[in-house]
Amino acid sequence: MDNVKPSIAISVKTTYVPGRSNPEENRYFFAYTINIRNDGARVAQLLSRHWIITDADGNRQEVRGEGVVGKQPVLSPGESFEYTSGTFLATPVGTMKGSYQMIEAEGVRFEAVIPEFVLSFPRTLH
Repeated sequence: MDNVKPSIAISVKTTYVPGRSNPEENRYFFAYTINIRNDGARVAQLLSRHWIITDADGNRQEVRGEGVVGKQPVLSPGESFEYTSGTFLATPVGTMKGSYQMIEAEGVRFEAVIPEFVLSFPRTLH
């Protein structure tokens, strides 16, 4: 077997969603859109996800599950998959990071790291 390493590029966009939030009750809802692109030379499939979500008070929750938004996308080289999901925080600021557990067509499993990103309630400048 050759020594080609998998290369998965992950980009994130976040949005605060006022209509699903209730700051008076410390409930802040954030949507995040993730783009997963296969920059490698082999077909790869996303099997599962692992998230670590931390609020500004240091409260941490971990989420594990199969696929993303009910799907386990298969990405050929150069292909990408985008989805939107969301999470609640008890504080107006927090972070998320994690990984996707993936498998190449040849059966080699690997982890694609999701770099930490910030979820932040929009501020008004005075």
